[in-house]
Amino acid sequence: MRWNTPLSEDHADLLLARMNIAPGDHILDLGCGWGALLLRAVAGVPDTNGTGVDHDNWALERGRNLARQRGLSERIVFLEMDISMWRGSTRRVLCIGASHGWGGSARALQDLRRAISPGGRLLFGDGCWEHPPRKPGAAAMFGNEVLNLDELVEQAIRAGWRVLHLSTADQREWDDFESTWREGRQEWLLSHPDLKDTSLVRNKVDGQLRDYVGIYRGELGFAYLVLGA
Repeated sequence: MRWNTPLSEDHADLLLARMNIAPGDHILDLGCGWGALLLRAVAGVPDTNGTGVDHDNWALERGRNLARQRGLSERIVFLEMDISMWRGSTRRVLCIGASHGWGGSARALQDLRRAISPGGRLLFGDGCWEHPPRKPGAAAMFGNEVLNLDELVEQAIRAGWRVLHLSTADQREWDDFESTWREGRQEWLLSHPDLKDTSLVRNKVDGQLRDYVGIYRGELGFAYLVLGA
């Protein structure tokens, strides 16, 4: 997987352009995973550096390996810690798919104000409902933490942000994300049809695919907000 979110190459470039990153900026990525978007942001602008923060040591180690492969290990640091405990501020912050680290979107949007220097920008990505769920089970699967898109925008405004850019993942981005998320296990099933664990893996992967196609495909959205402080 390129990054752990429904996002195309062109969409990623658009979002980073809207972040208006300048030479000399420090870029903080809270909930970075393996830091794919952070790596792209730092590589794309000279004299920038970055910090990726996450609790998943496996993902962080993958990020460090990617940074070494791309000649960026001197410019990016990956830290293992609870993102809600981060203290300090900088001009450019990424936070995509990590609102659960604060207990939901509303609290995340409030607390992230502390991570932004005056005049800074936040790229905030989060799941949302672009319309009330129509398929049975979609709302129950994701619980009350997922807001409607208009509610998510309202929470950003209430927290004191200015919405400089808004876009959402399209269906092709979602389908590509879901397919690549399962691709490794699908390939493993094709290569190991007769192992004792094959039926367990097959049932799990097929169940996940049925949930996507039958319950939340076309229901669950993902919003990207570039917010100014």
